[in-house]
Amino acid sequence: MRTRTTLSPDAYQVTVRPLSKEEGGGYLVEYPDIPGCMSDGETIEEAIANGREALRDCVAVFQESGRKRTDY
Repeated sequence: MRTRTTLSPDAYQVTVRPLSKEEGGGYLVEYPDIPGCMSDGETIEEAIANGREALRDCVAVFQESGRKRTDY
């Protein structure tokens, strides 16, 4: 049985930026160390919560596919 260790979401660098009206408004959260891992929300708090969920999903997919932690 393989043991998985997962870092806390706080261990990953995160960026938050406002989205323009043309982009749909609200806020965008991105994890620069994990390409393609991002989410958004109408408020900063919602965007961060959605981003943490996206991070968990991205890390789970990477682990299931056999990617090593140094790959993401």
